[in-house]
Amino acid sequence: MSFGAELVVALPKGRMMADAYRAFAAAGLELPRARGERDLWHGGGELAVLELRGADVPTYVDLGIADVGVVGRDNLLEAGRDLYEPVDLGFGACRLSLIRRPGDRAPIRRIASKYPNFTKAWLRESGLAADVVKLHGNVELAALVGLADAVVDVVQTGNTLKAAGLVEVEVLARSSARLVVNKSALKLKRNLIRPLIEKLRRVSG
Repeated sequence: MSFGAELVVALPKGRMMADAYRAFAAAGLELPRARGERDLWHGGGELAVLELRGADVPTYVDLGIADVGVVGRDNLLEAGRDLYEPVDLGFGACRLSLIRRPGDRAPIRRIASKYPNFTKAWLRESGLAADVVKLHGNVELAALVGLADAVVDVVQTGNTLKAAGLVEVEVLARSSARLVVNKSALKLKRNLIRPLIEKLRRVSG
């Protein structure tokens, strides 16, 4: 599908989207706004914006539907897509952590996570063996009710874990919002994308 735009930008819905709009504006690029709640993509001419689930942004950029995108590094680690990642935008900071019940030192035989690919890669790199169960929400509950011996999930302040009576055992990776670029678009649209990268580096530094 053609969006009739010179540059197509994929943005994640939710809290990160407002920060992304501010970052692009600071770099001198005013992105088009949605006309309504059901407006899945908007713009045209010079710019078009796709509003996506954060986990879908790497796929849309990698497959060339969008030229550039903004996505948390946690989703990049899970997606494993071959994308150019030139700018750490600095907002949306969090960490991917191993979480357990307090004082639980039993061997980990099963881990629940919304990030199964990342979790399996971490297990391989650590020389550990455990089953990984993919969940889509309420991951902490898996540790509380015994579905899993541990969970891997995003932690920001840690308040949710404390409220649930769980503890952060180990930080496995740190995440923040990244600008990602389709490698073919970087060559074909370098006159648009290269200046954008440099401006975002300056305002994010």
